[in-house]
Formats: sequence, structure tokens, C-alpha cells
Amino acid sequence: MLDNISPIDGRYAKETSELKLFFSEEALIKYRIKIEIEYLIALCGVVQIKELKPLSPIKKTELRNIYNKFFTNDAKQVKKIEVKTNHDIKAVEYFISDKLNQSGSTKLIPWIHFALTSEDVNNLAYSLMWQDGLIHVYLPTLKKVISKLKTLAKKYNSTAMLAMTHGQPATPTTIGKELAVFCNRLQRQSALVRGHRLQGKLGGATGTWGAHIAAYPSVNWLQFTQRFIKSLNLEPNLITTQIESHDSIVESYQSIIRVNSILIAFCQDIWQYISRGIFKQKRIADEVGSSTMPHKINPINFENAEGNFGISNAILSHFSLKLPISRMQRDLSDSTVLRNQGVVLAHSLLAIKNIIKGLNRLAVNKDKTLEELNSHWEVLAEAIQTILRKNGQIDAYEKLKVLTRGEKISKEIINKFINGLELPKTDKEYLLNLTPETYLGLASKLAGLV
Repeated sequence: MLDNISPIDGRYAKETSELKLFFSEEALIKYRIKIEIEYLIALCGVVQIKELKPLSPIKKTELRNIYNKFFTNDAKQVKKIEVKTNHDIKAVEYFISDKLNQSGSTKLIPWIHFALTSEDVNNLAYSLMWQDGLIHVYLPTLKKVISKLKTLAKKYNSTAMLAMTHGQPATPTTIGKELAVFCNRLQRQSALVRGHRLQGKLGGATGTWGAHIAAYPSVNWLQFTQRFIKSLNLEPNLITTQIESHDSIVESYQSIIRVNSILIAFCQDIWQYISRGIFKQKRIADEVGSSTMPHKINPINFENAEGNFGISNAILSHFSLKLPISRMQRDLSDSTVLRNQGVVLAHSLLAIKNIIKGLNRLAVNKDKTLEELNSHWEVLAEAIQTILRKNGQIDAYEKLKVLTRGEKISKEIINKFINGLELPKTDKEYLLNLTPETYLGLASKLAGLV
């Protein structure tokens, strides 16, 4: 680990290792083999291809075991072949050919990669890798954050807190309601990520099915392609150049950018709440907060998360701008970009895990929240002037502006002001009983809606 260039595979390897199953070089080879094998099985089911016979369930299982039982030594063998071919997809084709030869299925060898271009295999493989990484690792981890926020929102639904707009004291809220805002946003984005369908293509060298039609003009290759790509849980894109246009996968990347951005905002807010003393952080024995200041417990989990989300967004933004662009029918500049899918997801995953760690260390400092609220009675100005308006007083806003703008107002000053107002008894009693801690509107109810 000490000689890794990237911290993803070094310092943070333990936190991101589960993504290797989907984004390592070994995983990429395995996904490519899966596409080749499933395509071969599908070809055997086309009745117009007289040279092929339908495969028995046993034979299908035998073929699928080439990728289902694909291990590191197999990946090394593929890479060894690639040294000779200097072509990664051709190395996969030759590896499968060797497997078929060993099993006595030599008649199937000419049909491996039949009428395909490398991009037909690659675009499907990369989409499946991204899709599986999201479903099996990313989304379940994001769900843990959402669940934690939901729990905290309900726990602190009535815990009053001074709100800040433009960094200045504002109408009070509750801690639970503010956490619910982020929970609500993340729930929506998570559903969009999960529901998005990635596209795939299988149209050959320039997206015309030219080789397919040359060999078997009577086959409905469009129908075959649609059926095959849907069997991979992808959406067929029938009108392409050599490459699948990448628009759908970019849409997915941009969904992750939105999630990252929401969580950056969350980390920054929590960081400031900790700085204000709204949240305390639990002490961990033997942990050091500063090399010189023994008293410190720094919000490092939220800072780490913010930094990693930023890296993820920077790379994903490049993906989003670069991938939809290809010179004429194809250039190779997308290939090296797509190989970094796992890197960006790893940075996001690492960041989310740090948020979970950080949230588990937080505790509300109720003494501090009350101290802040009771130091800012001027935040009741909104309620007072609104009730004055209700009672027909034209200069209500101006009266409160003169009293409170830019001033730190005490309970005594507010109550003296209220007592001097001409208001119905019920309105005046309501205002005299109102405090910054109780001026919460529907905040408590809203926190329970997530």
C-alpha cells in the first residue's frame, strides 16, 4: 500500500476495496467476457443462422462459467495474450477461443465477436460496470446516510436552533428540520440515480450493422439487438456511430455530481454548526486532534468528505463535457476517460463513508443552542411586524426596523416594545409569551415528513 500512487488504492484502500469487484482491470476483462459470451449464446438462438444450433441449458451454463468462474489467474492470462496482440478486446476473444478449444466446443470459435467492433463490447461492459457499482455499493452506502439523517431529523425535530441567513441571525428553526432538508434532497436524487436507464449499442463498425447484414440479410438485426441489450437491463440505442453516444451515462454522472454537491453543502453546514458549538463531537480515546493543540477535536470527517466530493465532481465534470464529443464516427479519446469510472465513484464512496463516521460522532449541545437563541431576541421582529400588519398597521415593518435593524435586542426590550403596542389582547399575549425557542412555525412537523 505504501508504494501506491493513488490514495484510493493506498491510504483509503480499505474504504474503497469493494469497488474493485466492478472497476478493477480484472473486473473490466470479466465484463467484456460476459458480453462476448452472452452475445454468442444469443446468436445460437437465431433460427436463420443455420450454422449454429440452439444451446442446451448445460451448454449455456458451461459457457457462462467462463465469466462466472473467472479469477485473477484467468485475468493474468488475458493480459499475457494482450502483450502479444496489443489489443485488449482481441485478447479477450483469444482467451475465450482457448476456453472453447479446451472444452471441445471448437465449432463455436468462429462466432466469438461475430460481426462486432470493439466498441460494441466496451460500451456495454462499461455501462454494466457503472450500473452494478451504483446498485451494489454506492446506493446502499448513500442509503445509510439518508437513513441516519432521517433518524436525526426525527430525534431533533423540536430542538430549536438559531437560523442564519446571509450569516446573520434569522427566524429560528429546528435542528431536525434542517437535517430533513438534506434528507429530502438526497432521497429525490437517490431515486433518480436508481431509476435512470443506461443505453447500449451493438451496431458494428460504424453503427450500420453492415457485417451482420452481409452475412445474414434475412435476420432482423434491429430486433435482435433490442432484445439482447434489454436482456442486459440496458436500453437499446439503435442510431449511433461506431460508439454509443455516451449521453445516457453522462446523465448518470451528472446525477452523482448533484448528490456530491448536496453533500458538500451539508458538510459545510455541519462544519459551521460544529464551529458555532451547536454540535459537539464525541471524544475517541487515543485520537489526536492537533500535533500541537491537545484540546482540539477537528471535524476531519466532514472536511475529508468535502475534499473527496470535490475531486469526484471535478473528474465527473470532465467526463460530462468530454464523452458526448467524438470526431466523426469514432476516436479513442473516450476510452482512457471511461477507465476512470471507478476512481470517481471511489472518491464519492469514500466521502459518504466519512459523513457516516462524522454523523456518528455528533451530539447536540442544547446549552449552546439556547444560549444563542436567548442572545438574539431581535429574531422575533418578523412575527411582531406580521401581527401588526394583520391588525392594519401600515408602518409595522418600519417600526420594527427602527427598533431592531443591526441591533442585538434583549427580552426586556422586546417585551417593553410589545406592551406599548395597540393590539387585541390575544395577539399581545401571544407575542409576550413568544420566545426565540418557541418561534418555530411548522419546523417540527416538517422534520417528521421525511
